[in-house]
Order: sequence, then structure tokens, then C-alpha cells
Amino acid sequence: MVPGMPPPTAADPALAGFPARAPATRRWCFADQLGPHFLDAPDQPVLLVESRAVFARRRFHRQKAHLLLSALRHRAAELGDQAQFHRVRTYGEALDRVREPLSVCAPTTWASRDHVLGRPGLQVLAARGFVSSQEEFAAWAAGRGRRRLLMEDFYRDARRRHDVLMDGAEPVGGRWNLDADNREPPPADGRSPAPEPWWPEEDEIDEQVRADLDRWAADGDVAFVGDDGPRLFPVTRREALRRLADFLDTRLGTFGPHEDAMLAGQRWMAHSLLSPALNLGLLDPMAVVHAAEQRYRDSVADGDPLPLNSVEGFVRQVMGWRDYIWHVYWHLGRDFRHANALAAHEPVPGWLADLDDGAVDAACLSDVLADLRRDGWVHHIPRLMVLGNYALQRGIDPLAMTDWFHRSFVDGYDWVMVANVVGMSQHADGGVLATKPYAAGGAYIDRMSDYCGGCRYDPRRRLGEDACPYTAGYWAFLDRNRDRLAVNHRMRQPLRGLDRLTDLPEVVEQERLRGTEAP
Repeated sequence: MVPGMPPPTAADPALAGFPARAPATRRWCFADQLGPHFLDAPDQPVLLVESRAVFARRRFHRQKAHLLLSALRHRAAELGDQAQFHRVRTYGEALDRVREPLSVCAPTTWASRDHVLGRPGLQVLAARGFVSSQEEFAAWAAGRGRRRLLMEDFYRDARRRHDVLMDGAEPVGGRWNLDADNREPPPADGRSPAPEPWWPEEDEIDEQVRADLDRWAADGDVAFVGDDGPRLFPVTRREALRRLADFLDTRLGTFGPHEDAMLAGQRWMAHSLLSPALNLGLLDPMAVVHAAEQRYRDSVADGDPLPLNSVEGFVRQVMGWRDYIWHVYWHLGRDFRHANALAAHEPVPGWLADLDDGAVDAACLSDVLADLRRDGWVHHIPRLMVLGNYALQRGIDPLAMTDWFHRSFVDGYDWVMVANVVGMSQHADGGVLATKPYAAGGAYIDRMSDYCGGCRYDPRRRLGEDACPYTAGYWAFLDRNRDRLAVNHRMRQPLRGLDRLTDLPEVVEQERLRGTEAP
């Protein structure tokens, strides 16, 4: 049990134990369940539903909407007569047309699970698309003496259970965690450590998706944010496997050391770009992990081993963090999204909601917003230490930021963003997931990027016209939350630093006046 956050019980129907298979039924596959591992047999009949109402509920990134529709329509084309494909306003309209038994793998969000559980005669099966089952996580979480749901403990348990990067009972190389080797600043020459990734090519289905989205927007049915195309991420299993192979061939070996680094104009670095394909269900994460491990073991056998810190760092992302975020989404319950331990209530400012990088002078924030506007994606450090750090410092409402991340990223889903934003990025849970807030001043961004050299703001200054909004914002954040953070032993040293700032009142007033105006 997590202190201060008791988990829900199985009395909640959305957490009930679901059977594993129902092979005699037509399988309804959501748009994030598009891989073959969501079927019980290769020839199982399938139901696919394209609901326009989904896109009318929120102002999604244009490329997110394109990706989802393209993936769904490509899957329907692949299956041919094996699938019924309904393009309707709501899911209910399609389900009312089906006159045969239906089954569905448990969906990935509270709302969608409630929906399927409320449909009479629809058989709900255990969730798929993750390394560990919900039963396995529950057993681990209830383990003897467990006081905190530490991702590191869960990750080690999963590696043991699945025998990944293990030499008998011990981790390969003798260390479980090689993160310390993966925190190098960006290359001094400003170049990416890896070659350009492989990119998919659009086809006639993408052309039709683009035309439909244009028409829906012109009719006023939907509204989008961000730029249109070209499509950068896989929408078929064939494309997803091609991207995986490209990563293993050209990027895995250089992934680790600079995985936390940021470079202007080098937005991909050595990242895999696999999260959208994984979250669409095009790839089985366990198969991805096995492929990376096999590539490592083959390289060792060939006498030219891949760097273990790169391989372990990638495996940690897929079977560690991704699975952990999925499971705590359910384990911490429906109300976790409403946590607001730091009493942050500012609305998302218009320039951020609109991805208006042109309104922003701060080089790091402007560049990251431009990447997000153009691609619908940035890697985990811009998300956490530029976008999330800004919102944390400015006291933007964590639930509103969760929704913004969900809508703005092509790999964003409710289960992805609730724990990542509420728990990790905004520290709104008071320390259930992360032991300290991910707040940092301009010195961190200066060390881990090349943004600050050409910026109008000085990361060393906290007061005045050239004061870095992150440096000044950091001290104002600590001052505003001094009492709330005083019980956190990891924050004692930063909080003591407040008392050494002779200009703290002026900094706090400066940041109060600045508010959430575009920095």
C-alpha cells in the first residue's frame, strides 16, 4: 500500500479479473490494439470502429488525429473481409449494428473500460500490449515489506520473471541500473550521435485521411492544433518492424550516453521513436525487449559488444518505465488524476495551448514548442525539464497539463499522461511516484543542451530583464512551496538555499508579475 494513497479494490468492476481468451468471438479492437497479439487466432474475425466523436471532444494535435485514423484504416485494409469496419459518429452506433458475440481486450483507460463493461453481452478479456499483467503487478505491489511502489524494484522483478539481460540470478554486467552512464551532455560539435532515422512513406490512405480531416475541420466538426504532416510514425506492423530494425541497426549502440541531452536542430538524437507504434499496439513490447537483448548477445558473441548502458537503458524504458506507468494508472485509482498537493491552479496559457513558439523568446522553450508543433513529439527530457518544468514552476493546474500533454503528443493517451504528468512531472501527488519535484533552474538546461548560448536570457541571472525564466522561476517555486516541501528530506538543501538569496523578495515579485506570460 502506498502511504496516503490506498489502492482501489477489485470491487471496482474495471479492475475485476478478466479471462485471457475468447477465440470463438469477433474481436473488437480499439485503435490502440492493432497488432496481431490482440487476436487469439490469425483468422479471427475483427470489428474496427472509427468514431468521429472521439476527435470532437478535444482539440488534438493534427498529426495525432492523422496517425490514429491512418493506423485504423490501414489495419482495416490489411484484414479485408476478415474485418467489419464501421465509420460512425459514436462507438455505440457501430456496436448496435453487430448481431454476433463480441469480445474485446480490456481497454487502456478508465472511461473506455467503463464503456465496454456497460455493454450487455460484450465479453471483456485481460489487457494485452504490456510486459507484466495486472495480476503480476498487484502481486508485486502487495509483496512483503513493500512500502513504496518504486519503479526500480518493479523493473528488477520484471527482469527476473522474464529472464531479460540476466546471467543466472544476477544482471548481465553485475549492475541492474546503468543510468549513471547515460547522463552526458550533448556532443560538443552539436551533431546528433546517430544517423537520421528511417521514415515511412505516405500512401493513398494517408491522402484520404488528410482530406477527411480537412473537411471535418472546415465543417466545424473538429478543431486541431499543430502542423499537418508529413506522417513521421508507423501506422502498420510492417512499418513498425522496419523502424525497430532501423533503431537496432543504427541507433541502439549510441542511445544511452546522450539520452538526456537536447540539441537545437537535432530533435531525434539516438532515440528509438517507437513509443507511438507501441502505444498503437503495432508492436508487442516483450518482443521488442527480446529483439534488443538478442542484438546485444549476438554482438557479444561476435566480439564487438554493444554498450551495455545503451541496451539496458532502452530495455528499462520499454519493460520498466512504460509498464510501470501503465500499472500505477490503475493501481492508484480513478481519483489520482485530481491530486494537487502543491495547490497549482493557473490555467494553461493560450500561447502554450496553441503551441505558439513564435510568441516565446526563451530559446529552449521556443525550440521545444516548435518541434512539438511540427512533429507532435519530443523526447522525454524536453517533456520533463522544459515543458513540465515550466508548468511546475508557474503553478499550472496539473489536471489541465495532463489533458494538454494527452492532446498534444502523438503517443499521448490517458494512461500515459496521468501518472507521468500528475505524479512525475508536476509532483501533484506529493511524492507518491517521485521522491522530489523535477524542478530545475537554467543551469540544468545549460548543461544538458546548446540552447542557452544564443538565448536572450542568461541562465546565471535570476533578476532583471535578462533573468532566465527557469532560474528565476525555480527560486520562486521553492519560495511558494517552502512549507509544503519542508518535510521532504531531499529538498532540505535547496530550501536552505532560499535563505541565502538576498534578492529573493525581488525575484518573487518579478515572477509574480511575469506569471504565465510567454517568456
